[in-house]
Amino acid sequence: MTRELVLGRGHECEALDGVLDGVRGGESRVLVLRGEPGVGKTRLLEYLTGRAQGFRVAHATSVQSEMELPYAGLHQLCAPMTDLLDRLPPGQHDAVGGALGLGSTHAPNSFLVALGVLGLLSEAARAQPLLCVVDDAQWMDRASMQALAFAARRLHAEAVALVFAVRVPEEDPPGGIEPVGLPEMLVKGLSEKDARTLLRSVLPGLWDERMIGRLVAESRGNPLALRELPRMTASVDLAGGFGLPSAQPIEERIERAYARRVGGLPLRAREFLLAAAVEPTGDPALLWRATDRLGLGHDAATEAEAAGLIKIGDRVRFFHPMVRSAVYWAASAEERRRIHRVLAEVTDPVADPDRRAWHAAHGAAGPDESVAAELERSAGRADARGGVAATAALLARAVELTADPVRRQDRALAAARAAHESGNPDLALRLLSVAGAGDLDDRRRGEVELARARIAFVSDRGSEAPGLLLQAGARLAAHDAALARDAYLEVVNAAIFAGPQARTDGQYQAAKAASVLPAPQPSRPTDLLLDGLAVRILDGHTTAVPGLRRALRAFAEPGLSPEEGLRWLWLICVTAVGLWDHETMSLLAARHLRLARDAGQATALPFALTMRCVVHVLDGELAEADALAEEVQTVAEAIGTAAPIYGALFVAAWRGRERECVELGARADEGAELRGEGVGPVVSRWARALLHNGLGRHREAAEAADLATRDYSSQLEMGIPVWALVEYVEATARTGCPERAAGAFARLAELTRASGSDWASGVEARSRALLSDDDQAEPCYRQAIEALGRTRLRGESARARLVYGEWLSRSGRREDARDQLRAAHDLFASMDMRGFAQRAARELTALGETVTEDSGGDRSDLTPKEQQIVRLVREGLTNPDIGARLFLSPRTVEWHLRNVFGKLGVTSRRQL
Repeated sequence: MTRELVLGRGHECEALDGVLDGVRGGESRVLVLRGEPGVGKTRLLEYLTGRAQGFRVAHATSVQSEMELPYAGLHQLCAPMTDLLDRLPPGQHDAVGGALGLGSTHAPNSFLVALGVLGLLSEAARAQPLLCVVDDAQWMDRASMQALAFAARRLHAEAVALVFAVRVPEEDPPGGIEPVGLPEMLVKGLSEKDARTLLRSVLPGLWDERMIGRLVAESRGNPLALRELPRMTASVDLAGGFGLPSAQPIEERIERAYARRVGGLPLRAREFLLAAAVEPTGDPALLWRATDRLGLGHDAATEAEAAGLIKIGDRVRFFHPMVRSAVYWAASAEERRRIHRVLAEVTDPVADPDRRAWHAAHGAAGPDESVAAELERSAGRADARGGVAATAALLARAVELTADPVRRQDRALAAARAAHESGNPDLALRLLSVAGAGDLDDRRRGEVELARARIAFVSDRGSEAPGLLLQAGARLAAHDAALARDAYLEVVNAAIFAGPQARTDGQYQAAKAASVLPAPQPSRPTDLLLDGLAVRILDGHTTAVPGLRRALRAFAEPGLSPEEGLRWLWLICVTAVGLWDHETMSLLAARHLRLARDAGQATALPFALTMRCVVHVLDGELAEADALAEEVQTVAEAIGTAAPIYGALFVAAWRGRERECVELGARADEGAELRGEGVGPVVSRWARALLHNGLGRHREAAEAADLATRDYSSQLEMGIPVWALVEYVEATARTGCPERAAGAFARLAELTRASGSDWASGVEARSRALLSDDDQAEPCYRQAIEALGRTRLRGESARARLVYGEWLSRSGRREDARDQLRAAHDLFASMDMRGFAQRAARELTALGETVTEDSGGDRSDLTPKEQQIVRLVREGLTNPDIGARLFLSPRTVEWHLRNVFGKLGVTSRRQL
């Protein structure tokens, strides 16, 4: 097809040619064509494929009815590429194979499927450029669209073009998503001149200019409307230009025009079209089997094709998707059900049991247990293939077909859980209403309440969840002690996120309830953690330390199950921080990140990355921490979710990046308003306190630290609230008001003494020194330097030397002060902690020292992505490993490495 054949689309065709030219040059291109039905998106896709000489072309057309079938769209697009699966890493190979129904024994994780699709497209483009087109993408099943949108956001240098055609308006259809955040081109109606040209080409005989003008105006330049509206207009109106304008939207008028055309066909042709509309795969063999069962001959197909509404070749294709819609909805409900039942009968129950169940469900006129049970089995298969959204949709339909009230409740609860896991809280809550209707025993009602509470935690991130979880745990306690104890531990976790915004004293109530609810034997690591935290909440930190240490050891055991680790390692890492146990925190954070990477869990990965980022910051490895904070953003961008910003906030505060710290802090504050995530403002205030102490602006630091700790008296003090006490002590001491810090120091000392680690002892000694008289301060300073020097906490160790050097300088001991301040400055500079380094430099300058400031940055012109890749090459990772880590294809990694080699003047990975 040449550009001239697409009337009035010169600009659009030029853009599509640019897509192909970019891919021919070795780059990847992504484009979303967005426009109203009938505006010409499919025609532009035909132009694109017609111009793609030398390309491998893959095509998928989404059908609204297939949105419930997991990976149906991905199967259309990628099934011809399955011979390349062996080139993918094993985890991605199994995930994509499972998604495409190729007999994988593992349930495909959606994140690994998305990574595998990215790799598969890259591999398919190695021999020749690849063009993938997806028509009517708004109807693609959720699992497929998530995978393709992920790949589209990560394509860079693979010689792949991925082009979607999507309807407006930009509202997500129920149960599905559109590609968002990608380059778009809005396809509008034709200009008046081009619209008139098109209209004259389809109007027979004589025409009236007034009528031409009216049709052009009513169509708004929509090409399909221009072709179909004349068929709806009386010939006398065409001749004389009379008639009233229609109040119906264009889409409705076009569908009505198609319905009229269908209605004028013989009955057998109408039945044939309905069978084709109901059968979404476009498989001619299946359609022929159905029409044979219906007693329709080939004459019916011939008449349907002659009407210009359908074409039968290797696939069954309607002239336009709106034809399918018009045919389907013009039929009566019983006519549609009859065709669905016939298609269920002729669909192979072994080769395609899910589609058979789907047809049977739509063919049922009322409750039908056999069909509902078949849907339930189909949902189980969908879940095994990683299609959680499809699992929810299939179970929801099974609920509608279930007459038995108890079985209906059980299926509704299972469907609600699946909907929650798929990220559809509205559907989950509707299903929970069904599950909670009628008579329920306490156990089932407790399960419903627990599911509702977990939805609240995800949506509100804390404020209401603790109370709801507490209520569910109390109801479940008499029936399932393990599940009830899990709910109580979730209360503690939710309250940590809620922080001062928690609406109840849920932690105390959960701890009290857990203390009288025996743990299952043998105790799980989670039971040890819950019991330890309960003692911490009820009896205080000192009494709880032995039990919490047992919990830490249990989670550090090599036999910990991946499921338990992925679920609870974040909370146990927070517990390790509360015990000032840096070694165990580091070990568990590394395990959490490893588990999240191995499992490909996109939801767990940002939190695992954040905790590992915190460990790197504490170790003074800010470059590594910055890379992980960047990876958190990369994960969020890849999967299209909001990213936790706490890791980046840690790095910004310790580095002294004021603008970045303030901006990230504002985002953390917004989280409290939007999601009830009250811990956000606590973290942002602590970060500002640390930032200002580093910059030597102690009065501002004291204000921020005071706000961070003020409202935490009723909540579990672990991590940031305790670190804020440390900042408050230093800030008030440096502003000449040490008496204001007495209460904060008492709270701090209670926590550090019981823990007894070098980290705890060093921080306590440093804080005590800041508040002590001159004759008592020096031994404390020396104790802090000695204790922190035995740890890997280089930032805290450097801070001890800094405050000691400042004290020595004020005491007139200039040489001793120079030694401590120089050591502190060099440590801070080596870690790129610029705020603290500048504070030390100012003190040295006041003592007559000349300090040369290091820029602290990488002197090369490597981009942040290139710096990440270099670090991973140095760790010994291969290109596929690096691609999996950074959510890039191996070919894009290769491209970045070629740029790195050129910039650094090296020729091999070994030289890096």
